[in-house]
Amino acid sequence: MSQPDQVPQPDPDQQPTVTRTDADGVATLTLQRPALSHRLRTELLALVREVSADESVRAVLLTGTGRAFCVGQDLAEHVEELRAPGGRAEGALSVVEAEYNPLLLALAALPVPLVVGVNGACAGAGMGIALAADLRVAAAGAKFTTAFAGVGLSSDSALASRLVHCVGGSRAAALLLLPDPFPAETAEQWGLVHRVVPAEEVLAEATALAVRLAAGPTAAFRAIKRVLATAATDSLEETLALEASLQTGLGATADHREAVEAFLAKRAPVFTGR
Repeated sequence: MSQPDQVPQPDPDQQPTVTRTDADGVATLTLQRPALSHRLRTELLALVREVSADESVRAVLLTGTGRAFCVGQDLAEHVEELRAPGGRAEGALSVVEAEYNPLLLALAALPVPLVVGVNGACAGAGMGIALAADLRVAAAGAKFTTAFAGVGLSSDSALASRLVHCVGGSRAAALLLLPDPFPAETAEQWGLVHRVVPAEEVLAEATALAVRLAAGPTAAFRAIKRVLATAATDSLEETLALEASLQTGLGATADHREAVEAFLAKRAPVFTGR
């Protein structure tokens, strides 16, 4: 009796850890693995920089697969590197500065709106990445945790700073010092996520949100992101000066003229991103 043909299985080491798809002006980046290995961090940074430079992209959606969005550092890889002599052990101790910081800076520098679809567990640096988004949609029941203190570390990925801005210093301290998991519904109450939907609807809901943003006034969104980035630290004088400068530039855009004409004609505007 002949043996059935063996169907070759894809080598996971040869498959991308992050994929990109584009539609309707939205670049969707999907994490194919939940843990942030060196390879995933490298591939994600490259794609974030790629979409940032792509003028056809007017919104970015970042999401995961399966039961987790992102659980933070790949601890198995990290422990292996800590145990290794020489350069690899040293690299494990410098990974925040060498890899996490450039990734978070690249996410912050995206010139278009960033939506994160938290499809499942979100922990540690994964939570820092989620909070880098402009808007977050989370699956009902998805668990969040800061995680760092549980493995004897402080925070990275700007998590402490973003938590202070989102929930205030007292609650941020509690979340970091007592890294107990909390559900998406609580995250929504605290303002950490924009919307909570059933798990099977996260991708559709986040995609619809990103498509809506991609159809909007791109230059105005870019200016809004810039103002929001400094709103908590600039003085009143600095904020007013920045707003005046940005508003003057936006007044000359085609999108502003289109919006005004559409208002007078009692129709919906059609934005082109210019």
